[in-house]
Amino acid sequence: MLGVGIDWAEQFHDVALGTVAEGVTDQFRIEHSPVGVARLIERCLALEPDPAEVRVVLETRHGLLVEALLDAGFSVVPVNPDLVARRRGPARKKDDAEDARICCLLALDRHAGLRTLIPHGRLGGELRAIARDDERAARDQRRLLNRLRADLQTAYPAALTLAGDDLGAPTMLRLLQRWPTQAELAAVSRAELVSFARAGRHGWPERFADRVGTALSAPSLPTRDYLVQAKAAGIRLAAVQLLALHDTRRAWQQRMSQLLRGPRTGRDHSTKDPDPDNTFPGEIYLSMPGLGDRLAARVAGEIGEHITQFNSPNALQCYAGSAPVTRRSGKHDFVVARRLAHNHYLGAAVHQWAFCSLSRSGWAREFFDAKIAAGKPHHAALRALSNRWLEILWHCLTKGVLYDENVHQANRAA
Repeated sequence: MLGVGIDWAEQFHDVALGTVAEGVTDQFRIEHSPVGVARLIERCLALEPDPAEVRVVLETRHGLLVEALLDAGFSVVPVNPDLVARRRGPARKKDDAEDARICCLLALDRHAGLRTLIPHGRLGGELRAIARDDERAARDQRRLLNRLRADLQTAYPAALTLAGDDLGAPTMLRLLQRWPTQAELAAVSRAELVSFARAGRHGWPERFADRVGTALSAPSLPTRDYLVQAKAAGIRLAAVQLLALHDTRRAWQQRMSQLLRGPRTGRDHSTKDPDPDNTFPGEIYLSMPGLGDRLAARVAGEIGEHITQFNSPNALQCYAGSAPVTRRSGKHDFVVARRLAHNHYLGAAVHQWAFCSLSRSGWAREFFDAKIAAGKPHHAALRALSNRWLEILWHCLTKGVLYDENVHQANRAA
């Protein structure tokens, strides 16, 4: 077996090679380029002809370098950077070459208990990428909406009156893009407003024009002319960005639904031209109470196609961060701490899933209320519920069956 340790970076990577008999035998640096990665693969295969016997340890599980090593047939073992940091010695001095050497020693240690990376397939990889981008876009959307609301309070109070609780509606954003000041909106005729609403496919264009007139005539505190002029460009920019985010997230949702369900057609939503290579269990995720297209895509994208990489429900729970950490000492029987080292994308999605399931699953509501009655805080009770949901999901994915509330209730009663 050949052990390979890599300390990766954006422009170059430090590499250490070694064997079980001799330890670390060679260290060098390669560029992050096709030529550099090809040189690394060629050098490894010259020392170990069997690619499966090349064990690579590095501090990431994503990226083009990882994909190139997987394509070469190497066994890639991602590790937490803290694991490498704990082996640097008392000084904990950061050195790229030393980190590569430590990774190489980890690769040679058969008793380290490190798991080989099982990469996502084509569908799982695309689903994970879209779901993560959609989550980041949702945060950007909330940030832009809050900034837009603050600008409107300063320079455009009639727009807030008109929008009410739906400032992010496409019709409202198009209005702000076209007329970013209150004076410009007041100069528009009623017929033009009706035409604008009809062009935007508003359901009640006449009623919309009346609401605009009511909002403009409502009393409000005076605004400063220089602030109105200064904020107009910012209001238009925020409206343009929010419209782009809305359209992009809508397209992403359709794509995530297609990846989970497969292409559908007809009134019965039957599968159109089923792909025999598509073995992604999207229907199992969607059968879970509280999981819609977006949330199911976030959970499924992080878990991937290969549930067998988690040999037990507890392995999946630890990966998501919902399994508690129990520490025992001489003075305390046990202390339950929250698990910090986990997949934060999956942890956040499962936490939200637990909250959404409260109104869609009877036993979930009972379980949550029992935890609250026992004195658990709100989020601790949700973590306990998400831990239970992951156990159920693991069994459903392993057995290839859809979730059935009646079956689960019968199992709980047994």
